[in-house]
Amino acid sequence: MPDLDRTERSEADDQPRRLSRRSTGADAAFVWSVRVVGASVLVITGGVAIFLGAQLKPTLDRYGLAFFTTQEWSPDTDVVGIAAVMVGSIAIGLTAMAMAFPLAVLMALYVSEYAPARLRSTLVSVIDLMAAVPSIVYGLWAKDLIMPHSSALARWMHQHLGWIPLFDVPGTDPSAPIPDATRYISSSFCASIAVAMMVMPMACAVMRQVFSQTPQGEKEAALALGATKWGVVTNVVLPFGRGGMIGGTMLGLGRALGETIAVLLIISPAFDIKWSLTEVGSSSVSALIAGRFSDASDAQLSALLAAGFALFLLTLAVNTVAALIVNRSRSGEGVDA
Repeated sequence: MPDLDRTERSEADDQPRRLSRRSTGADAAFVWSVRVVGASVLVITGGVAIFLGAQLKPTLDRYGLAFFTTQEWSPDTDVVGIAAVMVGSIAIGLTAMAMAFPLAVLMALYVSEYAPARLRSTLVSVIDLMAAVPSIVYGLWAKDLIMPHSSALARWMHQHLGWIPLFDVPGTDPSAPIPDATRYISSSFCASIAVAMMVMPMACAVMRQVFSQTPQGEKEAALALGATKWGVVTNVVLPFGRGGMIGGTMLGLGRALGETIAVLLIISPAFDIKWSLTEVGSSSVSALIAGRFSDASDAQLSALLAAGFALFLLTLAVNTVAALIVNRSRSGEGVDA
């Protein structure tokens, strides 16, 4: 009998111990801190959405659904609409990302794969510093230094690529002995250059961080199989960093859509939809709000905030699509182990 009791106790001791998922001590404090921060972000974002969305009702009561289809913004005649500025915001954002994306990818690849080790930390610091430069500095830089050169480039594109509507400037002869240079300044193209320089460091930082996490074993295996350095980049690094490239690009696009000061300093306000990027005059939602906020009446102020709500929804949609794409294309997917 004593041996039997000893056997029963031994079997009881061999049973798996129940594990508890409850955090204790420092782990619990960290978990609750993260939850509070996450909840705060949701509360702040929701509060902004509710505040802006509340201004949509008086705007729709006054102007109706024509507020979304009207191009003109004329407070004197009480005719306002955001069709033109929404198209301008999208045009500036997409054009800026078309310029910034290849530069960000190349810069991130150079820093993570080609730069000497003694320069890598310096280049990373410079890129982060570029992302921290205030937008007004980029706006002044583009307005005083870049715009004369960008207008010359816009005239060249009109002369050689004018058959494409994006580069055509109606009513102007680019081959004239003395072309009208004023038709090519303060355009969406000029503003997009400044915005591209602002969003490029942000996108580059995200891409560089993902590229640097490429497994060293996979790169060495590719080299052992006879691949060149460029072959390693195209067949290992870029497929591994696909999610980071998409995330960095969409993050930059979200900022480009809402950029304000740089666009306000450069662009010449014009409230009509223009399919030409190089023609003088355009506007964006953020520039409209910044330029008209101080002297707006109560009704106009509600309309401006309603325009901000439309831009908020557009940016939210871009970020949501980016999150869905990144979740379906995780970094490293498609790379053979």
